[in-house]
Amino acid sequence: MSKHRVFRLAEHIKTEVARIISEEVKDPRLGFVTLTGVKTDKSLSLARVYVSVLGEEAAVTESMKALESAAGFIRGELGKTMTAHYVPELRFVYDASIRQGARISAILREVGAAAEAGESRAEDGSDGENR
Repeated sequence: MSKHRVFRLAEHIKTEVARIISEEVKDPRLGFVTLTGVKTDKSLSLARVYVSVLGEEAAVTESMKALESAAGFIRGELGKTMTAHYVPELRFVYDASIRQGARISAILREVGAAAEAGESRAEDGSDGENR
């Protein structure tokens, strides 16, 4: 199968699964979930759906349980929108990259603030030592 077709199918799965989760899945355990990507295997029998969850670790755990529980329902609804003869099995995978990116941004802001504070002390002529 061509890479272009596999890519188009993955994008279709991503769009439709996001819609199904937001509009049709009614599990109270499901928090604020964002789909970050979909990767299918070459045979198109399995689709790994990468998700990011806003919130603490407990919210992540509960949301992942809700998605795993709803995977069959989501797959059935997805099948209604696909032209392929076979709907791949869905596996939801937690994607921590957004959380890691936010953590790195916070660290960089702290380093930048510390550097600015150091520069302002240097301009004042004080180096933090008593003479």
